[in-house]
Amino acid sequence: MKIVQISDTHLSPSKTHFNDNWEPVARWIETVGADLVVHTGDLTIDGADQEDDIAFSVELIRRLPVPVLIVPGNHDVGHLPGSDQPVDAERLARWRKLVGADYWVSDHGKWRLIGLNSLLLGLDDAEEEKQFQWLEQVLAECSGRRVALFAHKPLFVDDPAEGDTGYWSVRPRQRRRLYELMARSDVALHASGHLHWAWRGHHAGTDLLWAPPTSFIIDTLEREMPGERLVGGVLHHLGDEHIESEIVAVPGLKPYVIDHVIHEVYPHHARKLAEAAQ
Repeated sequence: MKIVQISDTHLSPSKTHFNDNWEPVARWIETVGADLVVHTGDLTIDGADQEDDIAFSVELIRRLPVPVLIVPGNHDVGHLPGSDQPVDAERLARWRKLVGADYWVSDHGKWRLIGLNSLLLGLDDAEEEKQFQWLEQVLAECSGRRVALFAHKPLFVDDPAEGDTGYWSVRPRQRRRLYELMARSDVALHASGHLHWAWRGHHAGTDLLWAPPTSFIIDTLEREMPGERLVGGVLHHLGDEHIESEIVAVPGLKPYVIDHVIHEVYPHHARKLAEAAQ
């Protein structure tokens, strides 16, 4: 089975800065003969507040000639409490109405694919606990299948035991709980996006992968991170026992640089950066 993973498309009908990269992505998906597409979040530029961003982006996704599974990103449903756009009932309801479930399970032969809403991790509320209990159940019911997990945020950035990275990765307490659940099951892969860096690694018997964005790279607005700056996607080849993952620089994609247009795409973030520099 051949799965294409794409991430961080950042599509919008009003802020069209990265929309031109969608056609090459769609063409690549069709060319490589994918059986399934998994989108690991930030489908939109601002679906957290703009319903039109979600509706527009979902329409493009649904034109693909293969099935698509999607987990939300922070720009789709919001982020941690105290952020400018915290996850709340309204934002979750909008996603669930227009896209579907924000976490899911999908079985394919000897494999169980699990999609997580990583934006619930860190809320310390009933939504977070409900997902954890669901995850424990679907892992326990694998019936001998191997498992691949897909989420927007990575488990960590620099070190498996690092402290709270805030915006970038899963918070330590929730990360430890994920580690414990993953250790009980045959989890072969945890694949994510969010960082706009492409990287492959390994931890405690599980392959880790950060998918590159299809939209833009980050130059000096944020710190250097492990891996490589590129725009592209990932090919996952699922065999009977093993999964092989290949990071691909998709032909025809333009490596837009968010630094050049941050004031247009995310003006609030640009203002915060300017204030911090003063």
